[in-house]
Amino acid sequence: MTLKICGGEIVNPAGDKSGKLDILIEDGRIKAIGKDLGEASQTIDAGGKMIFPGFIDIHCHLREPGQEYKEDIISGTKAAARGGYTAVCPMPNTSPVMDNAAVCALVMERAKQAYTKVYPVGAATAGLMGKELTEMGELAAMGCVAFSDDGRPIENGAMMRTAMQYAATYGAFIMAHEECLDLKGKGVMNEGYYSTILGLPGIPRAAEEAMIARDIILAESYGLRVHIQHVSTRGGIEIIRAAKKRGVKVTSETAPHYFSGDDSLCRGYDARAKVNPPLRTCDDVEAVKQGLLDGTIDAIATDHAPHHRDEKNIEFALAASGISGFETAFSLAVTNLTDDAGLLARLFAANPANIIGKPGGVLKEGAAADITIADMNIEYILKEEDIISKGKNTPFIGQKLKGVVTQTIVDGKLVFDGEIL
Repeated sequence: MTLKICGGEIVNPAGDKSGKLDILIEDGRIKAIGKDLGEASQTIDAGGKMIFPGFIDIHCHLREPGQEYKEDIISGTKAAARGGYTAVCPMPNTSPVMDNAAVCALVMERAKQAYTKVYPVGAATAGLMGKELTEMGELAAMGCVAFSDDGRPIENGAMMRTAMQYAATYGAFIMAHEECLDLKGKGVMNEGYYSTILGLPGIPRAAEEAMIARDIILAESYGLRVHIQHVSTRGGIEIIRAAKKRGVKVTSETAPHYFSGDDSLCRGYDARAKVNPPLRTCDDVEAVKQGLLDGTIDAIATDHAPHHRDEKNIEFALAASGISGFETAFSLAVTNLTDDAGLLARLFAANPANIIGKPGGVLKEGAAADITIADMNIEYILKEEDIISKGKNTPFIGQKLKGVVTQTIVDGKLVFDGEIL
């Protein structure tokens, strides 16, 4: 079977073919990019649309095993495909934790039925407790692309150094959840004006920035690589920017909610806006945007964190942290960050592929046909009933957004065409 995409604008900053060209797909791979490519058994008319390399989400939560009432690998990747993702990297804070071969094998087996490719991130320490390293070599051999205790920081600096060194021996790296729990204390939202008027304990920026600084110092001192997750503060971005100028091996990501909303969304004790790290101030939002625009922050990752409505529709201090993000990430980026398609292709596809060291992020002949097609001009109102993830927890419901993924192709198979196939 052959599939041809015609009439669209190819956005391909990591490749050598861009512009108004057609793509011919055969046996799951890109056979040709150009004009006058002949007939195909199926044709997609992409007129007026942008054709991107398939989006890769390097930080998400699929909740399986153990929390399938929130999300599972099938439902999560279905939502991801709708959001334009052709590959996702689920974090290991499942129940049980993905810190051993048995759990990893379960995830990889379930991933065979997924709508997208699944590249798991293994736990860095046993049980995410920061006390004992996992068998990283075994997990890497099974398909883990990186290691993280996401959901918790590796509090002990010596353990973090050892984890970074051990991961490096397998060509892997640590994705660091940056949070000083002593500084965080009992905080539940950003420390500032809104936490004060709401009477809620705040989380200072220093809780994130101190750990970013520590891990960058470790990376620089020992010549190691580190990836900073969900950056949310101006200070953290400035630390990363300075480190990159010194040649430190550091990459970073942020999530769409950190450039699309600030802590004012917590007014009314709206727990849909409760996330970790918390939504910060308008100044931090602007800093995140600038960090993405100037390349300090390498990638947009959703940190898709679905929860059951009963875990959100309770007192703010008791509510679970997290925002459901697969289906809104691209729209939030087009609406609140940039309409530069080339930059979006780098942030959603090319840079994520480079970070995890997997094929993708580029459209070229012979490569796997992982492709995202989007109309950047469509506007819509986000409605809860339109979200297909099990998790409906997002503070952006009711907002007008711009930019819609219209088709998602994984290994040459059309998995989303206005609706999940």
